[in-house]
Amino acid sequence: MMPRSLHAHSDDSVGIALSALEAGCEEHGVTILEPIAAGHKFALQSIKAGTSVIKLGQSIGLANQDIPAGAHVHEHNLSCTGHANRNVVGIDIRQPAPRMEQYRGYVRPNGKVGTRNFIGILTSVNCSASVAKKIAAYFTYERLTHYPNVDGVIAFSHMSGCGMAKEGRGIDNLRRTITGYALHPNFAAVLLIGLGCEVNQIDPLLDSAEMQRSANLQTLIIQEAGGTSAAIEAGIKAVANMLPAANAATRQNVSAENLTIGLQCGASDGYSALTANPALGVAADILVAAGGKVVLSETPEIYGAEDLLLRRAANPKVAQDLIDRLNWWEHHAARDGASLNNNPSPGNKAGGITTILEKSLGAVAKAGSSPLNAVIDYAETITAAGLSFMDSPGYDPCSATGQIAGGAHMILFTTGRGSVFGSLPAPTLKLASNAALVRRMEADIDVDCSRVLNGTSLIEIGSEIFDRILKTASGMPTASERLDLGESEWVPWVPGAVY
Repeated sequence: MMPRSLHAHSDDSVGIALSALEAGCEEHGVTILEPIAAGHKFALQSIKAGTSVIKLGQSIGLANQDIPAGAHVHEHNLSCTGHANRNVVGIDIRQPAPRMEQYRGYVRPNGKVGTRNFIGILTSVNCSASVAKKIAAYFTYERLTHYPNVDGVIAFSHMSGCGMAKEGRGIDNLRRTITGYALHPNFAAVLLIGLGCEVNQIDPLLDSAEMQRSANLQTLIIQEAGGTSAAIEAGIKAVANMLPAANAATRQNVSAENLTIGLQCGASDGYSALTANPALGVAADILVAAGGKVVLSETPEIYGAEDLLLRRAANPKVAQDLIDRLNWWEHHAARDGASLNNNPSPGNKAGGITTILEKSLGAVAKAGSSPLNAVIDYAETITAAGLSFMDSPGYDPCSATGQIAGGAHMILFTTGRGSVFGSLPAPTLKLASNAALVRRMEADIDVDCSRVLNGTSLIEIGSEIFDRILKTASGMPTASERLDLGESEWVPWVPGAVY
């Protein structure tokens, strides 16, 4: 039987309702004063106004009024303030014991290893979006029956590429994203389509040595091809010529050191930090021990719990890089009259999360306990072994797009309220934090992590998640793939003015 509530850490001043609690019931030695929804918090003791409220051993804000024992603790009496202690650099570094693991992947001519075998159609500018989609739409399931090793032909369109500055962070992010996808090992071949007069010209995208060496990359300019119809016809012919070589690719046994996973959470709730997120952290640690790479992102969503990463920073530069990113986001929010505590969504709050400090505890838990070895820009190639942090917004499609551009082979996505996110060409594995979500949205969920609340250990569920990672990398379809999700979730982060 699952307990009705949880006192998660000996230092906590709040308990967590695991099921709806009625007024007058007794939980952990206190009388519940008012109805408490599942996932929400109640005071385990009297909490004075101005003092920290502690959950999972960490401050999640200050009481803005006296809170009696047994009272509901949420937006009406808990306020976000300050950030974590940042003077803890490198005091908790633990190297995992190495282990050997394998999966079956596609070894590309350049030595990279893919987990899927798509042909991709990328766009330099929104103006080429319709042409790209029409080319991809031509290659129906029936037309691909003679190419059973090809997972599909998919088009990625975005809302930028022109009406933007020719230099600066916006176009740099966009170009890194396009380049990262063009070189992603989950693509057997790529067709890159431009209009011809856009700010984001194709030629600069081809400047890098790796792009120039890519034998499986072709380009198409709509204006040079003779317009829409001619470009669609030329694109169909180009993709048709790519199919035989793509179909010749086969899987072989490779080391798990070739795997890179992106860590995401969305529609989180009060259970996320107790079940799915720490279970994913266990799986992340196993992959790091096997030599793989893990990337955590969503910079606004680690605010308030950054000390948990700084404690594991490999060196002072890594720590300072992370602090610099957080400072940028503070200033970015303040410039528009906002704060990072605006981050928790209405769904987060309905699920029991009150402040960004509280949300961040769960977000950081996804990253396990291995050392933080690098902090990188959005869509930058992930090269460091083990755990890296990529700067990104907290918006899931945008953040995951950057991770995939950086080289992530799949996205591990925890959810409490229920997200329908998917991603391509790197599939998404969806992890549920609570049993009610699994019952309600079973077809969207890959792993039920709520069993932690019934006594199953985090180690056991984390090991199960890792096993699913290897199976997914070897070709097992995820729930989001079965639902045909992911083609619309390509959202490059393009900060800056639109002209």
